[in-house]
Formats: sequence, structure tokens, C-alpha cells
Amino acid sequence: MLRWTDLSQIPQGYGPSVVTLGNFDGVHKGHQAVLATVVQKARDRGPDGTHAVAVTFQPHPVAVLHPERAPQIITSPEQRLELLSRTGLDAVLVMEFTRELALWTPERFIVDVFVKALGASLVVVGEDTRFGVRNSGDVRTLRQLGAKHGFEVLALTDIGEGGRWSSSRVRALVTAGDVSGATEILGRPHRVAGEVVHGDHRGRELGYPTANLTQTSAGLTPADGVYAGWLVRPSLPDSDPDHKLPAAVSIGTNPTFGGTQRRVEAYVLDRSDLELYGENVCVEFVERLRPTEKFDSIEILLARIADDVERCRTVLSSTPGT
Repeated sequence: MLRWTDLSQIPQGYGPSVVTLGNFDGVHKGHQAVLATVVQKARDRGPDGTHAVAVTFQPHPVAVLHPERAPQIITSPEQRLELLSRTGLDAVLVMEFTRELALWTPERFIVDVFVKALGASLVVVGEDTRFGVRNSGDVRTLRQLGAKHGFEVLALTDIGEGGRWSSSRVRALVTAGDVSGATEILGRPHRVAGEVVHGDHRGRELGYPTANLTQTSAGLTPADGVYAGWLVRPSLPDSDPDHKLPAAVSIGTNPTFGGTQRRVEAYVLDRSDLELYGENVCVEFVERLRPTEKFDSIEILLARIADDVERCRTVLSSTPGT
């Protein structure tokens, strides 16, 4: 998949293309439906000549125009590109969103980006797509511009079972700890990624050594609590038995020990032989088991951890990682 960050990087005469537009934060099922349609339409129109292209922005437009209302990002820019690369797209244009770009009229945006740069023959979008200055462009605008500049428009619904598929709904579910609900919309477990760093080594002292993720981990961190999940090691091939390991994951400040720093820690079930320091890993969240608690004694804490581990086994046995 080609990756561009500026219109000048697109080869002259590129096209024809089937193009879509969006922030694609989380790359949820609604996004996936649009992207799958883009890829299929491009292949149908010419397997050797028509390109499937997505146009997106970095940073999120709201973060530029209304920073006080900037949404928490579900997937980091790198995670988003990785997910987009799995869809079969030929190229992604990640435009830097600036206040200047925000002033472009809908027609200027479509003509400069879709028509001149990408040679769009078909534009596929969600039915609630907005673009251009003050979000003044919509699907109706697109159809008018398509008739004027020679491209077709296909608008898809993003309504899924149980309600609307949207990034804002995923954010709400993840921040509330409802990771299983988020999975239903994402089509996969939500994950965070980061380097394994040294912590207090208290887990090892208690018999449950944990992999502590750096504070700058990528991806939206769920609500504090204990989760059943998977620790994924991208540096290992998928076929390696240690690529994806069952884990009990704790998010919080360790209130039993008077901690103040919020951490994501993963205990790989029944493994004390792993040396993960300095390794970049991902943590996938399957189900929240309980909120964070403060315990009156180490003995009570250990009993609860043992119970958490057994509950993890039960949950993960019905959601295999392979």
C-alpha cells in the first residue's frame, strides 16, 4: 500500500481511482464496509488499472479547530495505517489538517484532491460524510460535484446491529471499560501497544510477573480495572506459539500499595520465563472482569488475583487467540 502525506507525492496522471474520505479512527465495521466496497469497485472497474484509495487526515480536524473538544483517539496514526493496509487498499493519502485546509470550499477540496490528484471515477462514502469549510459539503454536494466533474458517488449506510457504528460510540465503550461492546463495533478486540518497561517488580514478588507498558503507549486506554485479554508480540511470526499469549491485564494505579501512576500491566498466564523488557508488544482486551479495588491485606489481594486468573482462563477458552 502506497502512503502519501502530501498531494505533491502523488504521481502525475495517477488514476483512475475509486476514492473514499474519512478520519477512520478505529477502522470499525462501518469503515470496513466502505473500504471493502472501495476495493471491490476498483477491482470490478479494472483489476490492472483502477486504484483503491482512502483520503484521511492527521491530526483529527476537531483537535485543530476546537482543541478543547478534541476526541481521544482510538488508534494511533501508525495503528490506523496498519489497519488500513489490511483492507486491500492500493494507497492512502494522509493530509495534514491545518486551519488553512479547513478553509477550503467543498469544491476546491474535491477538485484538487479527488479529481486532479487522484483521478477519481467513483467516490464511496458513508451517508453522514461532511467535508469542506465548516463541514458544508455532504453527500448531496458530492453528487452535484460528481455530475459537474465526471465522477460517480455511492453512499453507504453505517447502521449496524444494535445501533450506529461510529468512532464516538467505540470511544464511549472503551473509556467505560465495555471492551466486549467495543469489539462488536470494531470487528476485533481493541488494543493498546507500547514498549515493555521496568515497573516496581511487585507482581514478580507476588508470583505474578507482569509486562508493564510505557506511559506513552499507543491506542485508547480502557477504564481502570482487570481484564481478560491477550499479549501479542509483533516481532514474532504468527506461527510462533509465543506470538499471542493469554493474559490477565490490570489498568490502574495499584491503590493497595498507594500507587499514583496509572499503568497498563499484563500477566501472561502460567509464564514466568518471558523476558520482554524493551520489546514492543500489543495488549488486546477481551472482557472486563472487575473494577480496580483497594485491598486491606496482601493475602486478600493474592486470593483475588488467583480468582481473576481463573476467570481469565474461562473467558479466553471461549475466545481463542488463534
